[in-house]
Amino acid sequence: MQKKEYSVEIGGKTLTAIFTDLAEQAHGSVMLKYGETVVLATVCMSKDSQKGLGFFNLTVDYVERFYAAGKISGSKFVKREGKPSEDAILASRVIDRTLRPLFDQSIRHAVQVIVTVISLDDNDSTILAVNAASLALAVSNIPWAGPIGCVRIGKYDDDTLKINPSNKLREDDSQYKFDLTVCGKDGNINMIEASAHQTLETEIEEALEKASMEIAKLEEFQKKIVKELGKEKRVIEKIEIDPQSVKLFNENIMPSMEGAIFTGPGKKEIDELHNVWNKMVKDHYPEREDFALEDSLFDDTENHILHEKAINENKRADGRAMDEVRDLYAQAGGVSTVLHGSGIFYRGGTHVLSVLTLGGPEDRHMVDGMQTKSEKRFMHHYNFPPYSGGEVGRAGFTNRREVGHGALAEKALAMVLPSLTDFPYTIRVVSESMASNGSTSQASICASVLALMDGGVPILAPVAGVAMGLMLSEAKSRVLEGQENTSPQPSPYKGEGEILKYKILTDIQGPEDHHGDMDFKIAGTRSGVTAIQLDVKVEGVPIKILGEAMKQSKKARVTIIDRIEKEISVPRAGISPNAPQILIIKIDPNKIGLVIGGGGKTIKEIKEKTGAEVTIEDDGTVYFTGKGNSAELAKKIVEEMTHEYAVGEVMKGEVVKIADFGAFVQLNEYTDGMVHISEIAPFRVERVSDIIKEGMIVPVKVIKVDKEMGRISLSIKQADDTFFGKK
Repeated sequence: MQKKEYSVEIGGKTLTAIFTDLAEQAHGSVMLKYGETVVLATVCMSKDSQKGLGFFNLTVDYVERFYAAGKISGSKFVKREGKPSEDAILASRVIDRTLRPLFDQSIRHAVQVIVTVISLDDNDSTILAVNAASLALAVSNIPWAGPIGCVRIGKYDDDTLKINPSNKLREDDSQYKFDLTVCGKDGNINMIEASAHQTLETEIEEALEKASMEIAKLEEFQKKIVKELGKEKRVIEKIEIDPQSVKLFNENIMPSMEGAIFTGPGKKEIDELHNVWNKMVKDHYPEREDFALEDSLFDDTENHILHEKAINENKRADGRAMDEVRDLYAQAGGVSTVLHGSGIFYRGGTHVLSVLTLGGPEDRHMVDGMQTKSEKRFMHHYNFPPYSGGEVGRAGFTNRREVGHGALAEKALAMVLPSLTDFPYTIRVVSESMASNGSTSQASICASVLALMDGGVPILAPVAGVAMGLMLSEAKSRVLEGQENTSPQPSPYKGEGEILKYKILTDIQGPEDHHGDMDFKIAGTRSGVTAIQLDVKVEGVPIKILGEAMKQSKKARVTIIDRIEKEISVPRAGISPNAPQILIIKIDPNKIGLVIGGGGKTIKEIKEKTGAEVTIEDDGTVYFTGKGNSAELAKKIVEEMTHEYAVGEVMKGEVVKIADFGAFVQLNEYTDGMVHISEIAPFRVERVSDIIKEGMIVPVKVIKVDKEMGRISLSIKQADDTFFGKK
């Protein structure tokens, strides 16, 4: 085996790149090791271009193998990995969103990146996967404008910033202050994933600055390797558009472009003009089947006009000011009394319905990961049906985008949920995107907050989300004077003498999302940020611009929260009568087996008898979930079963057995006590049967408890010395 190793220190730990001929057929490959976590990244590009394709075909797969954690997982009958887990999908998206802006988008050859987790310890394999993918591409023959670097940074167990913390340190999101995954290049940032406990924007900006310093070390490390091992990049021949097509466009379409773009909140006119152009091209070239270049000409022209008008004239497609939020509508409830809670939120042409469902502990989502099994008490799911965009498509299939948008909203909302102690319910919110014109993920956060408050969930504060956009100057870059911009996707580089014009856009809608240079989703409360997601179409965005965007977003966030609170100012006082009731008690852990019974017989009988669900934790916490009085009935049964009788307790019980030395009294269905003949009355009793009969209800007082023998001694005369009269 041929083998070369290179190492660098990142976050106080050694990162090692291992190059071998193990995956020698791949166009580029590397193993990265950090602690005992090892990932293999491989990259390949198709030999031939894909005809008729109107986009760059990049596929990224993050592959989990349970052997990495020394586990055999799966069902009883299937022991190999199945479809990607949610964590794997989210990791794939992080890698994709980081790498994609650095490719020439005109390439029509397919590129595939596969990152396989080989070994897993307490270090984050996702961070390692992004860096491995970058290095594999950088040393390959695939044209790409990397490398990039990726780190995790945040404040976890104290108020200091930590780089690449252990999984254990960040596993409890109720403890840390904020947690960021940051990717970038040349001092700029091109991907962020973050969750935070109402953190100030200035703190996030400070963390980005420190992350950028570590990213620079990763870039330099990779560049040194590329100088030694890098392959010569393939030259992809670019097909030029037919000059006749340009002439046809300039004469027939160009005069109408600006008017069609700037027509108001909708995009109907520009879409109709695009259809006219498509038909015109097909009629002009009846023998051709591929019109991808002509389609790109239309998109590029629209892109140019949107940039020029925004930067030079402060003009947006729908006429809004740069920092203006679209018209808002908020509705809490009112859909159906059957639902536990609902919210409807409009922001311009983006409309979302969110529905809340409350359940008991038995409804928690079991996550079977490579390392640990865990339970989730809060789930947010996002759906984007085809009709949301006015299209026809496959329904019922959850794609990666839906998983990602749902996870983003889940992070934003989880930061304000009440503790399990204060609100023991399992919480599921489903957001249905009903109409889409930009940033349905952020509208989902707003609609879901309305649903939570409508359902009586005592959240800490309302959360709102808004997507911030960016228009960078011509060619979407900052270009050094006198130098040619040769980057496939231009980037705002730092340096003296540079020319930079840009405009930050609040609450981007469809065309600004599609043609803009940044989609910066920021969610939070009045007090601070709870979640962030950054996607860019350029190589990166300066931290200074991101800081400005975060400040500008807060103004919009407060405007949206004002509208939400106008509809519903605080969570409703109680939960829906259709939601289950949950009662909680604590029992001696040693009595858990008593409640469960042999083979679960006892607890099954309780459930069947009462209709309630009974969930017992290892620490003796018992949850009773049911509607009507079912939870109360089940709670009473378990309390009687596990009641710890104490000396001095007075109660009434039924005499169930007579003996020469006393009487046995049933305290509850599961516990008896014995009254000695001397404790029956304040006078001498010759025979127990003279004054006590089976079935009699008598007052008793606990006078002795023998836990080892399981015996309880009772007294009637100490409970009521007049019960049998006096002699």
